[in-house]
Amino acid sequence: MWIVFAVLSSVFAALTSILAKVGINGVNSNLATAIRTAVVLIMAWGMVFLTNAHTGISEISKKSWIFLILSGAATGISWLCYYKALQTGDVSKVVPIDKLSVVITLILAFVFLHEDFTAKSLIGCLLIGAGTLVMVL
Repeated sequence: MWIVFAVLSSVFAALTSILAKVGINGVNSNLATAIRTAVVLIMAWGMVFLTNAHTGISEISKKSWIFLILSGAATGISWLCYYKALQTGDVSKVVPIDKLSVVITLILAFVFLHEDFTAKSLIGCLLIGAGTLVMVL
């Protein structure tokens, strides 16, 4: 089932870029990010209450709180940078560079999470990097 959600994630991420580029026209990028974040916040908490997941809040460990907060901060910084880039650049150039996060994530997963970094992973990273360069240049 994870693959269905992963594919849907990529479709909605693609829509996000196109919709954002149209919507950000004439709007401050920080304000646009705040509006987007408010919508995401409402949707996320809506799902929490809809699925009764709010009952687990008290069971979250201190370590999990710290890392979830850090992850949220990283997301916020990423979104602020992404919207600024979208406002001033072409979607067809901004998005491929943004997707270099796949390569960076694989490297960080290898270094910090000790996940396997195979020849297949290396080839994939090189292809993504090369593809990004081709699309941007």
